[in-house]
Amino acid sequence: MPGAVDSADRSDKARQKLKAFLFSEAIDKGFDICRVARPDSIPDAPARLKAFIDAGYQGTMEWMAATSERRADPRVLWGDVRSVVLFGMNYGPDEDPRGVLAMPDRAAISVYARNRDYHDVVKGKLKEIATRFAARAGEDVKVFVDTAPVMEKPLSMQAGLGWQGKHTNLVSRTFGSWLFLGSMFTTAELAPDEPERDHCGSCRACLDACPTNAFPAPYKIDARRCISYLTIEHKGPIDRDLRPLIGNRIYGCDDCLAACPWNKFAATASEMKFHAREELRAPRIDALLELDDAAFRALFSGSPVKRIGRDRFIRNVLMAAGNSADPTLIATCTRLADDPSPTVRGMAVWALRRLMGENEFQGFAGRAAGESDPEVRSEYEAAMEAV
Repeated sequence: MPGAVDSADRSDKARQKLKAFLFSEAIDKGFDICRVARPDSIPDAPARLKAFIDAGYQGTMEWMAATSERRADPRVLWGDVRSVVLFGMNYGPDEDPRGVLAMPDRAAISVYARNRDYHDVVKGKLKEIATRFAARAGEDVKVFVDTAPVMEKPLSMQAGLGWQGKHTNLVSRTFGSWLFLGSMFTTAELAPDEPERDHCGSCRACLDACPTNAFPAPYKIDARRCISYLTIEHKGPIDRDLRPLIGNRIYGCDDCLAACPWNKFAATASEMKFHAREELRAPRIDALLELDDAAFRALFSGSPVKRIGRDRFIRNVLMAAGNSADPTLIATCTRLADDPSPTVRGMAVWALRRLMGENEFQGFAGRAAGESDPEVRSEYEAAMEAV
């Protein structure tokens, strides 16, 4: 019927205008790319997530299993969702972040954590867009930036932002591996964009770049061997066999991202809050070891590094100290072997075993009998076995 056709046509044009408004708002707020996916566009996600969890690849991240049903299907997370809008913001560095790895007296902090916390920056901009969109569309919205169980990477692939590379992160032909992602769920019916196809081909640069062999196969990651997981999410002792491989990476790791050939098209981030603070580009290990809780919080105010806390952070820096072969760090590491935190004391023992000669360490290890924490005693015992 002509009337019905005219009504459908007007409705379609209205949706197109609404989508154009949304994309314009995204660019205006500093996003580099914005696309739409259907909430039912990742039907294989539940099986893939289950296989990941069944293999134990999530490590101690128990919340992944607890939220798996909602994580695997946006419609379970919010039953009223009709469209998922994916946003990408470029955070490309102005230099190869792997350069600091050749500087044993310096520490490597992941590119994403060298300035403001992207969760705050991206979510603040998304809320502005969502408010204006909801007012214009008369529809409900919810925004997420790692704050809910949303599988943003497969959804972003379906929306056309990029594809999940063999390192499991999103890769863009325009921005390489350097995109922060955020999502807006809405009850509005928006036309979905075309998915992006995989452009990895036979390349395995990201897989070969991993220092700890965290990829059991292409497109699969074992968090238990991933440096980003170990230095950020993992709260307990780090596997002693992996510690030497971590080198001077004290918060996250960019090796697989930086190795991607598609980065040749990437540009430096335009958002100034993502430009590295000079004091966090390649901080000195000896200076970081001196941080007490107050100094740690002051240095990393506004940074995602702050959320792991001083003790876990110093654990990571002590690991870098043990890998540095720098005997000038012995005095500071010895002092930290008396730190109130068992986490710090344990890694200080490991670092000292790496930095001291055998006789020197045997003399130091005499204090092991007075150590009350079983994990720290275990570090002494393992260190003595290596003497």
